[in-house]
Amino acid sequence: MPGIDYHQARSRIRLVEVLKLIGYRPRRLVGQQGRGPCPLHGSRSPTSRSFAVHLGKNVFHCFRCGLAGNAVDLWAMWTRQDVYAAVLDLCQRLGQDVPWLPSRKTTKEKS
Repeated sequence: MPGIDYHQARSRIRLVEVLKLIGYRPRRLVGQQGRGPCPLHGSRSPTSRSFAVHLGKNVFHCFRCGLAGNAVDLWAMWTRQDVYAAVLDLCQRLGQDVPWLPSRKTTKEKS
């Protein structure tokens, strides 16, 4: 199984894109920071503001359930996939190339 450059994947996949895929809109958005109910633990209150996103930093955090991370982590949690499968799925859905790590064979040939 080829390796994925997770650093590159996390820098290319934006939180705003993942939020659109899951159909989430923060109740309150001020600048690049938003708050609303948590889509992961199933907040039922429409006035809940436990889930915070920062679109500029590409991170989220729920102050109720404690889950936090970046866009790839959110997609992995939402779809209940491991991070490897989540990156493959997101790249396909967003029309992006998968950021594969160079194979050892290719690296040795260049040396």
